[in-house]
Amino acid sequence: MIHPVVQKVTQRIREKSAPTRRAYLDRVDLMASRQRGSDRLGCANVAHAVAALSRDDRFKVVVERSPNIAIVNAYNDMLSAHAPFRYFPEIIKDEARLHSATAQVAGGVPAMCDGVTQGTPAMELSLFSRDVIAMSTAVSLSHDMFDATLMLGVCDKIVPGLLIGALHFGHLPTVFVPAGPMLTGLSNSEKSKYRQKAAQGLVTRDELLESESKAYSGEGTCTFYGTANSNQMLLEAMGLHVPGTAFVNPTQQEAREALTREAVRTVLGITHAHRFSPIGRLVDEKCIVNAAVALLATGGSTNHLIHWVAVAKAAGLHIDWDDFAQLSQITPLIARVYPNGEADVNQFQACGGPGFVIGELLDAGLMHSDVMTVREGGIQEFSSTVTYSNKKLEWSRPGLSKDLSVLRNVQEPFSPSGGLVLLKGNLGRGVVKSSAVPTDLHLVQAPAMVFDSQEELQQAFQSGELENFCKLHGGVICVVRWQGPSANGMPELHKLTPPLAVLMGKGFKVALVTDGRMSGASGQVPAAIHLTPEAALGGALARVITGDVIKLDLLHGELQVLLDAKAWENRETAKVPVNLRDENKFGLGRELFGALRKNVTSAEEGAISWMD
Repeated sequence: MIHPVVQKVTQRIREKSAPTRRAYLDRVDLMASRQRGSDRLGCANVAHAVAALSRDDRFKVVVERSPNIAIVNAYNDMLSAHAPFRYFPEIIKDEARLHSATAQVAGGVPAMCDGVTQGTPAMELSLFSRDVIAMSTAVSLSHDMFDATLMLGVCDKIVPGLLIGALHFGHLPTVFVPAGPMLTGLSNSEKSKYRQKAAQGLVTRDELLESESKAYSGEGTCTFYGTANSNQMLLEAMGLHVPGTAFVNPTQQEAREALTREAVRTVLGITHAHRFSPIGRLVDEKCIVNAAVALLATGGSTNHLIHWVAVAKAAGLHIDWDDFAQLSQITPLIARVYPNGEADVNQFQACGGPGFVIGELLDAGLMHSDVMTVREGGIQEFSSTVTYSNKKLEWSRPGLSKDLSVLRNVQEPFSPSGGLVLLKGNLGRGVVKSSAVPTDLHLVQAPAMVFDSQEELQQAFQSGELENFCKLHGGVICVVRWQGPSANGMPELHKLTPPLAVLMGKGFKVALVTDGRMSGASGQVPAAIHLTPEAALGGALARVITGDVIKLDLLHGELQVLLDAKAWENRETAKVPVNLRDENKFGLGRELFGALRKNVTSAEEGAISWMD
């Protein structure tokens, strides 16, 4: 029996999306009803498309009319998580041939590492890279010679971008293929301590670099439960992976190859010749709700309150933060993975991983069980873990949690509600990753200190000005504005976590309020983020002045400046400082993204640059 709130939210999404979803599905059906590409396209077009194939593969495509799989690859070796993809295309092609099919690398998409760009101007390209990836996916698939698609990607903006691009080719069966997390190195909590020491000047640069290198030690996704690993959890909950494939390490090369080959067999199993179920049909309102519930139950990245709104819109569906908030109230938090706990994703996997979480949520009626997935067995297949032995993949239910400090059942959760809280008030609407915030900081009321950039805040910390303010007032709520999508592309402000955590460690009540984003790995400091409307578009954050008392209340979902309503309404709205406005335009390619900044929607609308 499905939970009534889950049913209510699903029905709300279905009703408000009805016209756009119907129009989307009509387009999917129209595209799916056409002849195959090699039969439909002109002879010169087809000749170009198969020119680089072997003679046997050309024969399969043109004469035998066998399925031709598009590989869209986010490979580069700047991203540790994506480095293993250099081997995948040849594995995929080989497996396709074993099943009388073919595969071609349709295109590569850009993939930037936020770990490299954090705290630099390049981070201002990060959010927009999602839409660039979606467009690059469309360019790759626009050759229109394909019967199915395999999407190779893992990290923050890459998976949402690939998914948005795939949904614009919703007539194609599509399976996502990950590469797994790196092995555990220096623990995430120890890494965080080194960063706090560095913020205070207590360790040298060489010592800090040694610490970071021990934490990020090889190929694979970073081991904390940030945006990249949240992506993988959500894809499992949506049924778009081979079940259980998300967190198998790249070092398990035989297992990873077997899972990649299984992805080929899976996508071939959902083509016209078998059980035709293109991605545009799979990703419906129930699928999106399942993803949201899985995110909340695991305390996943706040970035997905932006990304999955955009993903839904690509499928003709309309969701908003109220939907997430209602689901959060009834979704128990059943996972503790850093930054929500001490464990990393390898420990999470060892305890039962996504299979345990999905099984618990399905059994409790918190996820829809009657959904299509890339597997014939439906979403129940994703409540299992996978092992590889004797040259075979085997799936089984994980059973009880192997460690109750990491995973718990729905009846005995870490918290009765999910990991995210929607805040409302005279500062607008924003979100907090509540699962990582200590309970004694679920209410912070303190004077504001206003900053026009993250660099200003860091300078105030280094000079001692911020600590002196805390000593005078007992705490501080740092307001960092001009960080929204229209202002500068909405960069993550992860570099602010160490200095603010240092102040918390000294006993001060500290919080952050911003129209920017925080890293999916952030959460120790109470942070009201994604403030909408953003300051640059006249949002209330532009009215705050240093000394205003702000109330940040996770218990009641409030974010208020404690000021007389008339005085607040009459307060002058500041403008983006000229120097910042000019700086945000140029350098590291930012000038190429001017059109996106001008046309982007709000954070709650998905920060989308591609809608009419």
